[in-house]
Amino acid sequence: MASATRSPLHSWTTVLPAVALVALAATWGRTLPPVLVVVVALVLAGVVLAAVHHAEVVAHRVGEPFGSLVLAVAVTVIEVALIVTLMVSGGPETASLARDTVFAAVMITCNGIVGLSLLLGALRYGLAVFNAEGSGAALATVTTVATLSLVLPTFTTSRPGPQFSPAQLAFAAVASLVLYAAFVLTQTVRHRDFFLPVPTPGTVDSPEEHADPPTGRATAASLLLLLIALVGVVGLAKVESPAIEAGVAAVGFPPSFVGVVIALLVLLPETLAAGRAALRNRLQISLNLAFGSAVASIGLTIPAIAIASIWLEGPLLLGLGSTQMVLLAVTVVVAALTVVPGRATRLQGVVHLVLLAGFLFLAVSP
Repeated sequence: MASATRSPLHSWTTVLPAVALVALAATWGRTLPPVLVVVVALVLAGVVLAAVHHAEVVAHRVGEPFGSLVLAVAVTVIEVALIVTLMVSGGPETASLARDTVFAAVMITCNGIVGLSLLLGALRYGLAVFNAEGSGAALATVTTVATLSLVLPTFTTSRPGPQFSPAQLAFAAVASLVLYAAFVLTQTVRHRDFFLPVPTPGTVDSPEEHADPPTGRATAASLLLLLIALVGVVGLAKVESPAIEAGVAAVGFPPSFVGVVIALLVLLPETLAAGRAALRNRLQISLNLAFGSAVASIGLTIPAIAIASIWLEGPLLLGLGSTQMVLLAVTVVVAALTVVPGRATRLQGVVHLVLLAGFLFLAVSP
């Protein structure tokens, strides 16, 4: 009976990634009429849900924190590829694209995903409990790579404007890779227990967590479908970007807000996965997704951009403006105060979400 109930869902999550690829191939580089824009948006929403499902299948097989690491890295690698592709083909106007995209990802993960997860967990269980050691180490890594890659270019003097010299960019790229590698090693090998969910009374497990782990073949299929779904998410988000851009212009928002909308779409799978984990009282999984995505976003993007800058024309603007640095500094301080106790109330969740709202508002009204 259970298998009969689950079969349609599995069939749906298997078909949607393929449908997304077909839709992507049929619409890439074309101007879409309003009806097709709506259809593509519906396919995009469906493939996001499919990506979350397959990420949870993989996570159930490999266990934590490997499951959240798979989703974070997969999303980030595809996001990096999209950034580099747009910068190569976009010309001088994309000089700040990497900075704007990475900063938006950091604010969305460290405030949006963290805040939503804490709020959902605290509303359902009264208190959100997690490992302060693992979350604190992840936050320290995010702070360091963000400062080295996004803050220092504003203050260096080797080049005019908020940009690195070639030697400085090479150092930032190597430092980002070293920090990311050290973080992954710590998370998955040396101190894996710091990143595992804290067992607490009242935890509600999903039926999948009590079921036997999926077979190796099923896991491999879900991993492949996850990657296909993520390609579909990023690609269809790019296809939708002209319609989003037109909508942003129609309501009078600055063009840079389009990048924020795209970042929100790309990070939807991780946001949904983190929210579902929080509702099962698995806050550590939610924080792994949030901080792990922030570390991966910077740690993989900056080296990729450094390599791409060899053939990219024009300046590469990485340094944040004063308003962005203030938001980053407040985010780091608030996040530190949140993770140090190892538990949080709904107040901390609301604080992080208000910070995200502040970022979005200032992106609309600089």
